[in-house]
Amino acid sequence: MRFSKGRSFMFRVPEGEELLSYINRFAERQNVLIGTVSGIGSLRNPKIGYFDKTAGEYKVIELSGLYELVSLSGNISLKDGKPFAHIHVALGSPDGKLYGGHLIEGEVFVAEVFIQELLGEPLERKKQENGLVLWDAEEI
Repeated sequence: MRFSKGRSFMFRVPEGEELLSYINRFAERQNVLIGTVSGIGSLRNPKIGYFDKTAGEYKVIELSGLYELVSLSGNISLKDGKPFAHIHVALGSPDGKLYGGHLIEGEVFVAEVFIQELLGEPLERKKQENGLVLWDAEEI
């Protein structure tokens, strides 16, 4: 698929908001159907996960306390006809350990987010046989 750049957004998420929900609401309000997302900040009691292929579901890792949001990277596409952010994070603990994975939820202490809207044919996520909700594969 080919896309062109649309609008760019840079904003700070209010303290106490759940980050993933906030990004989804923002994208819906601004009618961002496709885009890229990046960010930095810190999260309280984040939940991250990895997909367990054998079980066909995400295994959740619950972290307690405040974690530095070293990196947030992801995209926005459509799921069930609405904008949906798929985000991965790298989180730093107070003792310098790094945790990473699929963001399931996280309460914002500080979060600065950048969204680059993309214009073109929307990508729609659909449930696959393996349990993941993905775009159709691009044939080359």
